Amino acid sequence: MTKSSDADFILTTSNLTKEFKGFVAVNDVNLQVRRGEIHALIGPNGAGKTTCFNLLTKFLEPTRGAIHFNGIDITSEKPAQIARRGVVRSFQISAVFPHLSVMENVRIALQRALGTSFHFWRSGRSLDVLNERAMALLAEVGLQDHAQMITVEMPYGRKRALEIATTLALEPELMLLDEPTQGMGHEDVERVMQLIKKVSANRTILMVEHNMKVVAGISDTITVLARGAVLAEGPYSTVANDPQVIEAYMGTEHTEDAGAHG
Repeated sequence: MTKSSDADFILTTSNLTKEFKGFVAVNDVNLQVRRGEIHALIGPNGAGKTTCFNLLTKFLEPTRGAIHFNGIDITSEKPAQIARRGVVRSFQISAVFPHLSVMENVRIALQRALGTSFHFWRSGRSLDVLNERAMALLAEVGLQDHAQMITVEMPYGRKRALEIATTLALEPELMLLDEPTQGMGHEDVERVMQLIKKVSANRTILMVEHNMKVVAGISDTITVLARGAVLAEGPYSTVANDPQVIEAYMGTEHTEDAGAHG
């Protein structure tokens, strides 16, 4: 097996730690996210997954440790700087404008990418140049036939697909997906799972996910957190059979629901 070089990893953390008044939420985490992979962060309730995500996107400051993106130390950078570098996060709660059309939601995201977000006095027609790109993004997530639909009228799974389209509009190099299938029925889970697989082409995805079917189905590498520390790492077949991982999930009623809140 060839030895991995640092260039193979788009995102790395070294000794990443977050303490809240003496409580260690994330404890000495060394994460290596390989370029071009779908990397899942899983763990039982309270394992520190969401805190870890908040550290990576700088919504929280680490107590100690370092974060590198494309070999650059981004530990002291602000969330907006990190987003401009190409690290874009999609939130647990659907972050779209409910009373705008599907197309308008994507155009707003494209405006942000153009840097014209505050030009409210400009004619709406000036945004028509974005229509072709917006439709291409909607086609990428299977929503091209719903472009004129008002977002609030769409089923939940399609809203999540729209949210992924608005994330793609910012041209992320690394997409962070926070519980992308949370609260979905079986059919929507299947659709969003296939969508993540599709949009992962030429991109790297790091996701927090509690549904083990999704994790097993599309992840290349899985990092298991427990009590804020890395318990195991590797492909699904390796971590699923790790005695420590099995023990960490014991006591929860259903393994696939474990870690729904991290």
